[in-house]
Amino acid sequence: MRDALVAAAFRLFLERGYEQTTVDDIVALAGVGRRSFFRYFPSKEDVVFPDHERCLADMTAYLAEDDTGVEPVRRVCDAARLVLRMYAENPSFSVQRYRLTKRVPGLRAYELSVVWRYERALAEYLRARFAGRPDGILRADVIAAAVVAAHNNALRSWLRSDGTGDAGAMVDHALEYVQSTYSSPGTAPAAAEQPEDVVVVVSRRGAPLWRVVQEIETTLGRG
Repeated sequence: MRDALVAAAFRLFLERGYEQTTVDDIVALAGVGRRSFFRYFPSKEDVVFPDHERCLADMTAYLAEDDTGVEPVRRVCDAARLVLRMYAENPSFSVQRYRLTKRVPGLRAYELSVVWRYERALAEYLRARFAGRPDGILRADVIAAAVVAAHNNALRSWLRSDGTGDAGAMVDHALEYVQSTYSSPGTAPAAAEQPEDVVVVVSRRGAPLWRVVQEIETTLGRG
């Protein structure tokens, strides 16, 4: 029933437009009554985002699990991947919703409110993990916002490409940036090995060895 209502709603949204479609239109096409619609969705906006409540509940439950020994930034990045999984389960529907949301300001505002709830869930978890730090609240809120921003940047790039490409790899790349920036020392991904410096010193022929050594030390900042 729930899936039938979502399918009917999106068919009408695409054919008529979101504003021109009513709840009565949706239930008529789905062959059910208004009471059935509101049993599943509190409003017409909710039928556009049918899985976010479940995903938010999954994220909250995941963060509540025992995470002893898991670095906090890594934990919230893994939690954000649950949102990606929801989108990637049905790429065509996710792309349709993205296009619809871009056209309807009211849906965009609704989506932003949903994103804020994800961010709050991450921030609350981090606040608890950083409770002993003097900057714990600030650090928690900044990292939560960074995780959401990085995730959404990669997700929208994937949606703009009509759901082609490897969404997981795109989000992983974005979240690795957050981890390398905010993870606690010793837990961030190892940096790529840097090439050794090569120093070239030009000296007069016949200059004494001590002078050459002095020039090298000066160049290396040891003088």
